[in-house]
Amino acid sequence: MNDLAAFPVTQKWPALHPDRLQLYSLPTPNGVKASIMLEEIKLPYEVHLVSFETQDQMTPEFLSLSPNNKIPAILDPNGPGGKPLALFESGAILLYLADKTGLFMAQDAAGRYETIQWLMFQMGGIGPMFGQLGFFSKFAGKDYEDKRPRDRYVAEARRLLGVLDRRLKGRDWIMGAHYSIADIATFPWIRNLIGFYEAGELVGFDDFTQVKRVLAAFGERPAVVKGLGIPKRP
Repeated sequence: MNDLAAFPVTQKWPALHPDRLQLYSLPTPNGVKASIMLEEIKLPYEVHLVSFETQDQMTPEFLSLSPNNKIPAILDPNGPGGKPLALFESGAILLYLADKTGLFMAQDAAGRYETIQWLMFQMGGIGPMFGQLGFFSKFAGKDYEDKRPRDRYVAEARRLLGVLDRRLKGRDWIMGAHYSIADIATFPWIRNLIGFYEAGELVGFDDFTQVKRVLAAFGERPAVVKGLGIPKRP
């Protein structure tokens, strides 16, 4: 383990337990990917709330860790070679933690790349497209008289849900019998679409019976229940 004091982020968020992995996050669909994964693998960690209300994500300390000013980000005092590792981007964090622990990732090469494939499906498709739909269905975009932008993202959200629904037919999880980082990445976004974004009826969510089934199973996992509330909002 190495001293974390050399990392500027610890000046704003001091590490009370510098021997533990440090998580800088907020309970958004991307943020809870990291907290759910950490709860699943039972790796000791210390959590720090990055408040968007006070623009914490734009501070020099946070930008030194996450130059894209996005959460989540981590600082692992016990990184590769025993040296600290700073990491941003939720997908990269999931891959790192899976490799670090050997959990929730297929160990054979073909299975590993198939898992990464579905992780990228979430990162490049479900996350960005659902986020745009949320803007046009719940936030400022809902007031636009021209509904063509909204309808574009409704159609794309339905297409993506259809891809996932077909994948899940006859499978317990995205990768089959085994729960993986692909599920941890994907289902917080599905939950957010029909919950926080209130877009379930808009996209016809009831049509996607396999997605509904696996979302319910995901929500029953104790680590998911706990991780969804980490870090606690003030």
